[in-house]
Amino acid sequence: MIEHAVRLGPLTLRTPLIAASGTVGSVTDFAKVGALKSYGAAVAKSVSDQPWPGRPSPRMAPTEAGMLNGIGIQNPGIDAWVESVGSALRALPLPVWGSAVGHRADGFVTVTTGLERAGAAAVEVNLSCPNLDGDVMFALDPSAAAEVVGHVRAATGLPIGAKLSPNSENIVAVAEAVATAGADWVVLTNTAWGFGVDLETRRPLLSGGVGGYSGPAVKPLAMRCVWEVSRAIPNLPIVGCGGVVRGTDVIEFMMAGAHAVALGTVHFAEPRAARRILAEVDAWCVDHDVGTLAELTGTATPW
Repeated sequence: MIEHAVRLGPLTLRTPLIAASGTVGSVTDFAKVGALKSYGAAVAKSVSDQPWPGRPSPRMAPTEAGMLNGIGIQNPGIDAWVESVGSALRALPLPVWGSAVGHRADGFVTVTTGLERAGAAAVEVNLSCPNLDGDVMFALDPSAAAEVVGHVRAATGLPIGAKLSPNSENIVAVAEAVATAGADWVVLTNTAWGFGVDLETRRPLLSGGVGGYSGPAVKPLAMRCVWEVSRAIPNLPIVGCGGVVRGTDVIEFMMAGAHAVALGTVHFAEPRAARRILAEVDAWCVDHDVGTLAELTGTATPW
């Protein structure tokens, strides 16, 4: 039998698969359709300190190899979120991580304390949402990213991860900055900037124009980030995220340097994808005489 457990900083995950934020709702609702036992953890949709209305429709659109989204992180605010779903988190059969987003560092702190109050097992600091109108993405600036993570670190004893962007000019510098500020791991990565046009209406596919592009085509972008960061900062735990649809994608991410791997867009087409993907990982390991998934991390070597 294949040993699935992996270490991610201070955490031990029963499998390396993580359900990515924004694709499994509050997790409590996804539990009705998803095969939760195949995951090591699941990340709830990002929450802000105050209610955010999000963008108007249209805000999701399919593409040839994935999808565009410009939701704008619609959410009810942390107090309402805790009231509506917080009590259900502890009853779920896996660790649930909260996801904090904000316009300023103190907003992230407010959300973090609320997530801790609700029983979140960890906090993912979302520094990289590509569709917040008028805001400069924290993940593009090492100093700004570190400031947010530092405030969150000072506010909680929970494990924290920093979700970064493939649009960063220097992903290694940002990863190093957030690690120094107290992040226990980094998530590489969020969606990439994307755009499309409706040929009939001659309008952008999304009401906000530019949005987040995800799906199989972004996998090489995310893997490049994992490879660069893992080689430059070998002791920093990494969650690889981007374009995973099959077991071999998980194995590639781990070989490139990831300790765990998040599934995202695949959930929209196949809510129980984790069960299939983990079985495919096991089949590959049997064929290649691999007994422990953790031993795959960082085994890719340069020419």
